[in-house]
Amino acid sequence: MDPRLARARAESAAAAHEAGMESDFRTDLERIRFAAPFSRLAEVTQVVTAGATSGVVHNRLTHTIKVTAVARAIAVRLLRAEDRALLHRLGRLDQVVVQAAASAHDLGHPPFGHLGERALDRLARNRFGLTDGFEGNAQTFRILTELAVRGPGDEGLNLTAAVRAAVLKYPWGRFHHPEPHPTGWDEPPRGAGHGVEGPGAAKFSAYTIDLPDMLDALAAFPGLPAARQTLECSVMDLADDIAYSLHDVEDFHRSGVLQFSPVSGEFRSWAADREGFADRDAQELRGLGQTPGAGLERLRRRLATKDAWIFDENRFAEAVVTVGEEFVDGVLAVPYDGSMAADRAISGFTARWIQHLISSVVLDAHPPVRSSYVMLGPDAWHQVSVLKFVHQYFILDRPDLAMFQRGQADTIERLVAGFDHWLSDRTDGGRAPRRLIDLVNAATFGYERIAAQHPEWLDAKTSELEVARMGRGRGIIDFVSGLTDEQAVAFAGRLSGASGLLWTTGAL
Repeated sequence: MDPRLARARAESAAAAHEAGMESDFRTDLERIRFAAPFSRLAEVTQVVTAGATSGVVHNRLTHTIKVTAVARAIAVRLLRAEDRALLHRLGRLDQVVVQAAASAHDLGHPPFGHLGERALDRLARNRFGLTDGFEGNAQTFRILTELAVRGPGDEGLNLTAAVRAAVLKYPWGRFHHPEPHPTGWDEPPRGAGHGVEGPGAAKFSAYTIDLPDMLDALAAFPGLPAARQTLECSVMDLADDIAYSLHDVEDFHRSGVLQFSPVSGEFRSWAADREGFADRDAQELRGLGQTPGAGLERLRRRLATKDAWIFDENRFAEAVVTVGEEFVDGVLAVPYDGSMAADRAISGFTARWIQHLISSVVLDAHPPVRSSYVMLGPDAWHQVSVLKFVHQYFILDRPDLAMFQRGQADTIERLVAGFDHWLSDRTDGGRAPRRLIDLVNAATFGYERIAAQHPEWLDAKTSELEVARMGRGRGIIDFVSGLTDEQAVAFAGRLSGASGLLWTTGAL
């Protein structure tokens, strides 16, 4: 879309909204919610699959619904409390755009959650030579602009520039745009540092093949600084953080996985000897392993190093005390038994804290590079960091979960290898799933376009054979990442010959 047309469309939508009329933004929201990738989220893992625990756990759809509710509440609060002229200077704030971005923000998550994301990233880079690998945020943008369809001849959902830009949580590519690339900045934005899996930005919002679409969306915001989220995107991103910090610990308390004794021991040990922990050097701290208190000390040091712009020693200690009193002693101390009293305790905590965090939101017209226009106040920021620590340390880092996830990673690897071998079969490749073939053709065309227009983005991989290999790889990754958890398991079984099921109600 021409940038001038994109801006005009965004302005007309905003005017219609202010006049109480139906806007293009509302159309965007409904296109996202009616798209097949949105429905798929009901069967995609948030942390663990529904059958992995006796309790009810969030999936990507329920998470998305709650993020959308929190995002709308933040937007409404800002529109009521802040200077409208300032909001306009920062790029405008429309609550429907915020809801659309929140509804779309997890569309790119593959089967099995972040585990599937890491597995696909390795396979994309190592097997197919796709240097920008796989990233859930970039996949979301690709779905919205290329892979989702809404009618004959359509590619993508044809959304306004405002909504497309509002999903760009990390508005850069893994290696390219903007220049100089954020990975080389003295202080990179959050997510732009090098990842553990390889060079380039750890987080990014557009693959090389989709960079023209990202540039087109951002062109509607000519005053936006490089690598800065739009105002509406920053609201969505913060809402995601708030929801994530609360409902996953709620899930695992209800499931009986999150136990009072180890969490309480961690909090009490660090609080009782914070000076002793602080005196230990890095090697000594590593040697402490899972010793109670060591995890919080490692968190404290990581925050002090990465987020010195907001980190405060006293506020961190106060956050440990507050979360300890409110969640550890106030909720975990009473084992969840399914009673209404137990439900009141955990749901009451979640409701209070969502309101507390929403009321702590502040607007900063000149934010630090690792922050955004909309952020939590210092006290709440430290509290959310501690809550996220509980989730990471006592749930995600569990050995039993790690074993479960290794099996899921193997399923992803078998799928990718199986489809690659199938498409390589000159005799039988034409019988591969039709959507897979469509996705490979679309990706190949995209790489041919980039090779012709921006060969410097492909690191000299512009021969016909290299472009075809990248197209096949991206198409296979697009296909596998678009499966539900159940489909991934079923398809892997069929490809290996282990499944006796042949006919299904849905076409491949």
